[in-house]
Amino acid sequence: MPTRVVDTSRSPYAKLRSVPVEDVKLKNGFWGKRLKKLREVTIPSQYELLENTGRIYNFRRAAGREKGGFQGLVFNDSDVYKWVEAVGFLLASGYDEELHRLVEKVVNDICAAQDDDGYLNTFFTFENRAQRWTNLRAMHELYCAGHLIQAAVALRRATGDEKLFNTAVRFANHILRTFGPDGRPGTPGHPEIEMAMVELYRETGDYRYLNMAKTFIDNRGKGILGGDVNLIDHKPFRQLDEIVGHAVRSLYLNCGATDLYMETGEREIWNVLEKLWSNMVKCKMYVTGGVGSRYDGEAFGFNYELPNVQAYAETCAAIASFMWNWRMFLASGEAKFVDVMELALYNGILAGVSLDGKEYFYVNPLADRGKHRRRKWFECACCPPNVARLIASLPGYFYSVSEDGIWVNMYDESVANLEFKGNVVRIVQNTDYPWDGRVEITLSLQHEHAFSIYLRIPGWSGKTEVSLNGLKIDGNIEPGSYFRLCRAWRDGDRIELSFKMEVRKISCNPLVYENLGRVALSRGPIVYCLEGVDNAGFDVWDLLISEDASLQAEWAPDMFDGIMVIRGEGYVADSDWSQDRLYQASKPDSARKTGFLAVPYYAWANREPCPMSVWIRLVPKLGSFKG
Repeated sequence: MPTRVVDTSRSPYAKLRSVPVEDVKLKNGFWGKRLKKLREVTIPSQYELLENTGRIYNFRRAAGREKGGFQGLVFNDSDVYKWVEAVGFLLASGYDEELHRLVEKVVNDICAAQDDDGYLNTFFTFENRAQRWTNLRAMHELYCAGHLIQAAVALRRATGDEKLFNTAVRFANHILRTFGPDGRPGTPGHPEIEMAMVELYRETGDYRYLNMAKTFIDNRGKGILGGDVNLIDHKPFRQLDEIVGHAVRSLYLNCGATDLYMETGEREIWNVLEKLWSNMVKCKMYVTGGVGSRYDGEAFGFNYELPNVQAYAETCAAIASFMWNWRMFLASGEAKFVDVMELALYNGILAGVSLDGKEYFYVNPLADRGKHRRRKWFECACCPPNVARLIASLPGYFYSVSEDGIWVNMYDESVANLEFKGNVVRIVQNTDYPWDGRVEITLSLQHEHAFSIYLRIPGWSGKTEVSLNGLKIDGNIEPGSYFRLCRAWRDGDRIELSFKMEVRKISCNPLVYENLGRVALSRGPIVYCLEGVDNAGFDVWDLLISEDASLQAEWAPDMFDGIMVIRGEGYVADSDWSQDRLYQASKPDSARKTGFLAVPYYAWANREPCPMSVWIRLVPKLGSFKG
């Protein structure tokens, strides 16, 4: 059956239908290489870590197959489920006998741990059995259940596996009996179950799961979780007017609410979602697409509270933003949501995994002195398997379908075979995106077919040109929109896109006081940073560039398997600080001229430890300083 990440094919209030993962093959381009690394390195190494840290052992223990105590944190089951979901998406992209054997082994361990009443959570077995459902605020039972359901749905769609799916359905039915119409009031301290229940409804057609998701959302703000703002329990969902609280929890809740809207069409929910999105993007999102600025509670801060060195910007939060924006796009067809997805994907999410696919960031600062390094694993290891399942599912986001046509959302070297109204449309993308703004799209059809093709014009793009079969098309091609081409398409038709990729100096809202008088550099969807290892002879925190500084993009084939770097000229006002001095007299004419090199933010901290900064101090003109 089709392996859609979010199946809106029968959602009455969704404008767009998602495309199955197996219908899009990412070749040897930017993301194709990373999918290969995921399959060959990341997923096998994560399996070993799941075993070595006791996470899979916990299932065998709960089934009576192992002796000993529970290992790790109370929500460790969820890490295994996310890994299984990632494997499901990879198997949809391409069958792998060894990977299939491995996931079957893990599935057997999971299913063996289920109780006769359908309950499944390895922490709440034996000595902890009496604590089941007694602390929804902190114990993550519904969160883990949600990840089990999502993993089971993904694996069933990818491979036809019914074993894990039946286990998930039994647990879902247990939850219905516990919290449904005749059960106790409840809502999860960590949202996740809401979107899982909606997806289970989409998979089965059983309205009880949809109603359960609605009940969990409706029960927020009733004090079940103590009215905690960080748990988004301080108000009923429909009264929210600012995005607050634990960033991942808040965004997962929004995912579930958007899913609910696409099934029910409740306008009040959509109005709240739009308000929350606007507040996040305009007041609380980093230039990298990261969100959640506070270490305290892993939370959104006040409006414009976006520190750089102390940025939390959890990898899982960027992933949650990507997931939410995908749902908002499916509901609306508005390009602004895909723009945020792309920003987070290439920057805030991709930085979360090392280039060799073996180490991870939990926290993603925008400036550092060389202390922050990726790690092979964490005690709380939510981010590594979350990155894995997101990258594994990427083919499913490249296209979507509406009643009148096909929407091209993302660009990379790829081949897609999309079914549209009885015709299979083969779409081949040839491009070196995101390094190059030229994209060639070739169509293959069995017979002539009239429909629309919607081409996303990224919000960052400057002047964009579109050609059809070599002839330039005149029209209003607006950044941050979809450009519609409607015609009777023929086999061999060729569309050419040319996005103007200039190096841009991005300034920040002056209410973000840390970035006053600073700029960040970007090109295409990529945000750049300075690392000390590339800039000998000065501290990158001391660099100043002028408003009129010349900046050049340059291909560096020997760096990180080939990247586009940015070179420029600036000035350095060396900070002659010592540890016993806090202040000194300013010397405005003491700066010296220097060249500098910036690399993509996602690639930082893959070499020797050194200072890093995204935001660079700005001076009006180079002539302001004496070289």
